[in-house]
Amino acid sequence: MRIPSTHHLTHLSTPPSLPLPRRWRIPFTRRPIPLQQFRPWLGSRLLLIQSRGGSIVMASAPEARRPISSDVTGFDELDEEADFDRVVSAEGLLSICGFGSLLSEQSARSTFPYLLNFRVVRLRGFRRVFAHVAPIFFERGIAKPETEEISSLSVEPCEGEVLLVTVFEIQKTEIPSFMKRELEFRFLAIFPETLDGKPFPHPAVLCARYSDEEFFNIRCKGSEEIYYQFYGRYGIDKIWRDDILPCRAYLRHCVLAAKNLGDEAYNNFLDHTYLGDRSTSIREYLASAGSGIMEEEPPESLKTRYGG
Repeated sequence: MRIPSTHHLTHLSTPPSLPLPRRWRIPFTRRPIPLQQFRPWLGSRLLLIQSRGGSIVMASAPEARRPISSDVTGFDELDEEADFDRVVSAEGLLSICGFGSLLSEQSARSTFPYLLNFRVVRLRGFRRVFAHVAPIFFERGIAKPETEEISSLSVEPCEGEVLLVTVFEIQKTEIPSFMKRELEFRFLAIFPETLDGKPFPHPAVLCARYSDEEFFNIRCKGSEEIYYQFYGRYGIDKIWRDDILPCRAYLRHCVLAAKNLGDEAYNNFLDHTYLGDRSTSIREYLASAGSGIMEEEPPESLKTRYGG
């Protein structure tokens, strides 16, 4: 699916205020993308979602709340800020799962300075995958579009997989900023377990894989201008892709963060985090095409932010 970035929108320099709501391969390009390339899809008033069994369901877009797609069936999905009330504790706290940069307590505190109870937990039924483009890497000058090393990390349901992740609590008042920070993700309420196998008594929020169609219709409210400010101005016409590689500085940061949590978390990250092909583990990648990444220092201005 192509998403627009246009010449006539370049006068907008900052993202507009966003009311937080409710696959085919496209080569990466830094050139603006003409709107007409995306018009056929925009012209449809129906969003088609294919279920695991191959059936198609249709929902009016963007007004209707889309059905939960088959890969997240069984998980409570949080579309709007009001939905988070269902998972806020009686003390007014929200539990957040960290699986990438938020494996680092230092990184977590740089975003949520008043977080509470940072700890390691176990999450069953999900895997980590480098499969979406992150505009923050372009803003910070660490994306490498010439080698397609532009991917950030997400998680997706996968039967039999077990991840070691972090969990911490933030105040209910921080939910809007959390949603804005993680705008490209699907918010799921999940139940991790402690390292000794005890299930959580309340859900935590996990940022899972989303889709380009949903992002445009729901997060951007079908607005080409909003999309352009978040992604299109970087020449990004497809967010969720399986043919890109990890951003080098970000991958190094995540590996170091996992290592700082101990051997079990470190090995879990290496063996249960995958490239977009879903078969090459990060351990294998770092021993082959990604060799040398762990020896590369991030830019001086980002050494603290991406230092593990």
